[in-house]
Amino acid sequence: MTSFDKREKAFEDKYKHDQELQFKVEVRRNKLLGIWAAELLGLSGADAEAYTKEVISSDFDEPGDEDVLRKVLADFETKTVNMSAHRLRNKMDELTDAAKQQIMDE
Repeated sequence: MTSFDKREKAFEDKYKHDQELQFKVEVRRNKLLGIWAAELLGLSGADAEAYTKEVISSDFDEPGDEDVLRKVLADFETKTVNMSAHRLRNKMDELTDAAKQQIMDE
């Protein structure tokens, strides 16, 4: 294996690792978001767990965070929870940082 091949393999491995890490962070963020949103929606116990799973699975609808944002905003609107898209995006950013820290600490 030439040094070029070794470097190429190292870049591919790093890219794969970074993508896996990003996926884990997004799933953890969505879990934290689901828990937070369930509390605001007045859900607890099994209902809160089920809702959290819905939030996590909503992220698989399309690339990016818009699908999660739309789902949670729609649920807040249905239950008349006062929340703007801007405030929810800020919360998602905050939870992304928390999720990344949790993943790194594991």
